[in-house]
Amino acid sequence: MDENDQVARANLIVSTTHNNHAMNVAIREVARQYLDGHKITEGLLNHIEVAVRAFGSVPFLRHARDRKMPLEVQLVDAEGTVVDTMVRGSK
Repeated sequence: MDENDQVARANLIVSTTHNNHAMNVAIREVARQYLDGHKITEGLLNHIEVAVRAFGSVPFLRHARDRKMPLEVQLVDAEGTVVDTMVRGSK
């Protein structure tokens, strides 16, 4: 704090950044269990949402009252070609 009671310097640990690796691991496991490799389903989106919400990320939890958070998932093959995309909700 400075002489005007303003924050002059802060060191923040943002949960989304801090948990990014663990969220990626959780989503990868969801994909291994629920993705057939060809098409994204509403069920897959639901499982991804559960995996992300498990980390208590504030931007996602504010949508809890809406029951389903906005989400966009792309299925990309080994060559980088988008095979399927599914979008739920708005940004």
